[in-house]
Amino acid sequence: MCGCCVYKISGLLFIPAVKICTNYTVALYKNFAMTNKLLVTLLLVCSTYLLQAQTTADSVKAVVNKLFAAMKNSDGSAVQSCFADGAILQTIKRTKEQQVVIQTDTVAVFARLVASMPKAVADERIVFESVLIDGPMAAVWTPYEFYYNGNFRHCGVNHFVLVKQQGEWKIQYLVDTRRKQGCQQ
Repeated sequence: MCGCCVYKISGLLFIPAVKICTNYTVALYKNFAMTNKLLVTLLLVCSTYLLQAQTTADSVKAVVNKLFAAMKNSDGSAVQSCFADGAILQTIKRTKEQQVVIQTDTVAVFARLVASMPKAVADERIVFESVLIDGPMAAVWTPYEFYYNGNFRHCGVNHFVLVKQQGEWKIQYLVDTRRKQGCQQ
């Protein structure tokens, strides 16, 4: 190769010092320049896609975080604003006899309950375990611990289904589990 320094890094040609000594070396350099342009273009397209996906996930998480901030602030109207019209709220829990019971509530009842509590007594601490998005639908899984007036009450998992309507994410369905055993606290 006439003494030119040519290295192969991750499958791409890298020419740190080009000594133009043959037409072959010039062709290699042109291919390297074209490969770099294609690589930069590909990186820009991929990073734009990743940033958009991150922004979408962040906007979904923001609605969930807004709900729990509203709970902590006893703000019933802010709670209500997180939900779509006709949203369903359900809790899966066990009775003292260990029977599984599903309790269904309306957003209005839940918002009134939140508004009736003193500020900072309801503290639900969540962890975003997964956020899945498909177009205008998102699913969010958040294990949590619930504290009331600073005292641990129960733990479980929230499962949210959100729908993007008129450019805004809203909670369409919220189901959670509640238990006192097997909690991290």
